[in-house]
Amino acid sequence: MKRYCILKCLILICLLFCVAEGRAQFDARFSQYWVVKGYYHPGWAGQTDNKMNIYGSYGMQLMGFTHAPRVMYFGADMPFSLFNKQHGVGVGFFNEAIGLFRNQRFWGQYAYQMKIRKGKLGIGLQVGMLTVSFDPSDINLGDETDDDAFPTTSESGTSVDLGVGAYYSHLKFYAAFSAHHLTAPRVSLGEKSQIKIHPIFYLTGGYNIQLRNPLYELQPSVFLKTDMQSFQADITARMVYNKMFNGGLSWRINESVVVLLGATFGRFQVGYAYDFPTTAMLKGSSGSHEVLVRYQLKLKKTKTGKNRHKSVRIL
Repeated sequence: MKRYCILKCLILICLLFCVAEGRAQFDARFSQYWVVKGYYHPGWAGQTDNKMNIYGSYGMQLMGFTHAPRVMYFGADMPFSLFNKQHGVGVGFFNEAIGLFRNQRFWGQYAYQMKIRKGKLGIGLQVGMLTVSFDPSDINLGDETDDDAFPTTSESGTSVDLGVGAYYSHLKFYAAFSAHHLTAPRVSLGEKSQIKIHPIFYLTGGYNIQLRNPLYELQPSVFLKTDMQSFQADITARMVYNKMFNGGLSWRINESVVVLLGATFGRFQVGYAYDFPTTAMLKGSSGSHEVLVRYQLKLKKTKTGKNRHKSVRIL
C-alpha cells in the first residue's frame, strides 16, 4: 500500500511539471514515442522480463528545407537479478544534424525494478555525455561580421549530462516521468560562444482497451514535454489487430498530424510515421518521415523435449 501511494505522488508531481506553454527546443522528438521508451525514460531499463530490447530509429524532418533536421537513435536495455532483486541496465546513442549544428549524446542507464500490485515500477538514473558541434562553412556572412561571439570556424564542445525517471507498467496501462539535462550543461564553442541546455521534463502515458472483438485493441496515449519555458504535446490513438498490425493518428498540438503504421512479427517490430504540418511550415515542407525497428532477444533459453538428452537404452 505504501508503494502504491508513492506511485500516485509521482504521477501528481509529473502533472505539476507540465504547466508551461510554448515550445521546448533542444531534444529531438520521435513520433513513435511509445516504442523508443529507452530514449525518454531511464526507468524503463529492464522492464521486460527475460528479454533484451534493441532499438533503431531514423527520422528525416521538415523535408524541403535546406539543412533540414536528420535524427538517429540506437539503444538497448536488458534486465538482470542481483541479491534477489530485479534491476535493469541500458545504453543509448543519439545523433542529430540540424542546420549548422550537430548534437550527439551517449549514455548509460540503471533502473531498480519493483513489483507494485499487478504492475512494475522502475526508478532509473541516466549518466552520459553531450556534444554540440558547429560548422559555419556553408553560410556566407559577407565580408564584415560585427558579432565577435559568432564562430567563423568549426567548433565543438562536450559536457556531462544527467537524467532520472520513473516508469510504471501494467497489463492495461503505463505511466512514465523523466527529467533530462538536470546538470543544465553548458557547452563552449570556442572561447567566445557558449550554449546552455536547460532541463527538460517528459510525461507519457497510455491505456490498452480490449474491444468486443478479441482481435482488436485500441491504444490511446499522450506525450508531454516541457523545459518550464515552453511546451509540446502529442495525443495519439492506435488500433492493433491480432497483436500484429497497427495503425493510427497522432495530433501534435498546434503543429501537425501524424499518420502511423506498424507491424510485429514475433520478436521483430517495425514502424513508420509520416508527419504532415498543419501550420505555415506547409508552404516550405512536404512533411517528415520516421522509420523504426525493434528486436527482442531472449536472455534465457529453457530446455524443451526436443533438446533434452535421452538414454540410448530407451530410445
